[in-house]
Amino acid sequence: MKIALSHVRVVAAVGAVLALAACSGESAPPPVVRVDRGLVATSVTASGSLVAITEQNLGFAEGGQLAEVLVAVGDRVQAGDVLARLENFALEQALEQSRAQLDQARANLAKITGANSVEQAQASLDQASTILTATQEQVDATNSANDVATERARVQLDFDRGQLDRAEEQLARDRAGCSSSPPPTTTKPAQSEGLLTGSTAPSQATTPVVTDPECEAIPADETAVQQARGTVIASETALDTAEQRENVDEASGRLSVEQARNSVVTAQNTLDQAGSDRPADTSAQEAMVRDAEAGVALAQRNLDDTALRAPVAGVVSQINGAVGEFVGAASGTTSLAPGSSARLPGVTDSSGTGAGAATAGGGAFLVLNDVDSFQLVVPFEESDAARVQPGQAVDVTVDAVPGLTVPASVLAVAPTGADVSGIVNYYATVVLNRSDPQLRDGQTADAAVRVESVENVLRVPSSTVRTEEGRRVVSVPGVDGGDPVTTPFTPGAVGDEYTEVRSGLREGQEVLLPQAQVSSAPGGPPQN
Repeated sequence: MKIALSHVRVVAAVGAVLALAACSGESAPPPVVRVDRGLVATSVTASGSLVAITEQNLGFAEGGQLAEVLVAVGDRVQAGDVLARLENFALEQALEQSRAQLDQARANLAKITGANSVEQAQASLDQASTILTATQEQVDATNSANDVATERARVQLDFDRGQLDRAEEQLARDRAGCSSSPPPTTTKPAQSEGLLTGSTAPSQATTPVVTDPECEAIPADETAVQQARGTVIASETALDTAEQRENVDEASGRLSVEQARNSVVTAQNTLDQAGSDRPADTSAQEAMVRDAEAGVALAQRNLDDTALRAPVAGVVSQINGAVGEFVGAASGTTSLAPGSSARLPGVTDSSGTGAGAATAGGGAFLVLNDVDSFQLVVPFEESDAARVQPGQAVDVTVDAVPGLTVPASVLAVAPTGADVSGIVNYYATVVLNRSDPQLRDGQTADAAVRVESVENVLRVPSSTVRTEEGRRVVSVPGVDGGDPVTTPFTPGAVGDEYTEVRSGLREGQEVLLPQAQVSSAPGGPPQN
């Protein structure tokens, strides 16, 4: 239980009065206190060490060589301040490579999304369809022209054959007429011999001449037949040529049409493929862009991790490393106080080095404390811990700063016990409600938790209360300096320093302190 500071002050005042009376040789007036109104509280007390309300054990995510240490122990820093840096040349180059890969991936994506492959394929299909139509029209026109030419050659052949037939019939008639009738004769004057002698007189002699017209027509008829046969042969040749051209052009036309139709099919397939490939290609390239972006973010994070920044404002309390030295990646964990982010005093971390400690090649490179706010983590025995609850008021005193009492409150109580020197204790976190420049991290302090209290009630110091015949009584001064008068009263709550007065005493009434009630015999015992 806590010894009341007011009680100490009362005893000191009584001692001073008695000392003054002894020096003066006069009888001192009896020391008294007055019934007042105030707080009556019962406390449980435990001791511990002040710790910063936030304590950060800082280190680098990856080990490396220290390039800069920008703070010193005792420096106050703000959240976000750079505390130290590692050598980062290789990571800077890795970041540049990742950015280049991202630029390339984005360029490829832009090429895919901006390409007009579908439009080009559609234009090719339209052109192929136009060519197919034109080819079909040309083939149809050629076939039609060939049909007309063949038909004309056939008509011409029929006509020429008719001409041949008529020429042959005429020849046959003339030959028949010439052979069936005697040919008529005519005379023809002959040249006289005078022609030989140079005589100019004509001769009167004549020569018989055949004059049958049918016979005369036979040579012409034979010539006409020969000519007609030649014409028929030429017409037959022309017909054969026309028919052959018709067949060749028809076959060539079919081939041209099929080739044009094949071009249409190919263009359609190209269009279909372009339409189906484009979304897939776009999705694949978008995934590559996201992968490259993740690579840049990771490279940037690795580079950023070479700079150690303060997560919160505070004061640097420990540095474990110098420029040029190699530090390892941060490791180890800190056991936290109940309901708080501060460390639990006296409990080792997972690396076995103690909370807040650093090890070579691991642990905390730098420790950062918030020295503007403190808390006290104290162990309570089982019986006392059962009475401690979050939110209860606490009076904190510090051994190193006599006379300083800081108001505080219970933040949390551990749900499980811890073995402290063979005794089960439950840690409670007590948060100081205000700071003081005299406070330091690690100072020994006492926490008096008010487990029961009533405020603004009549009270009397518990040191003035005694029990007589089952009643609670106090002594009040007698009238005109007479003997003290025993006065019973009805008590209420009984605290560490005061007892509540329900009735029997009035506010401001004087009550004798126990030191005043001494026996008249020297050395007699106090009458308590």
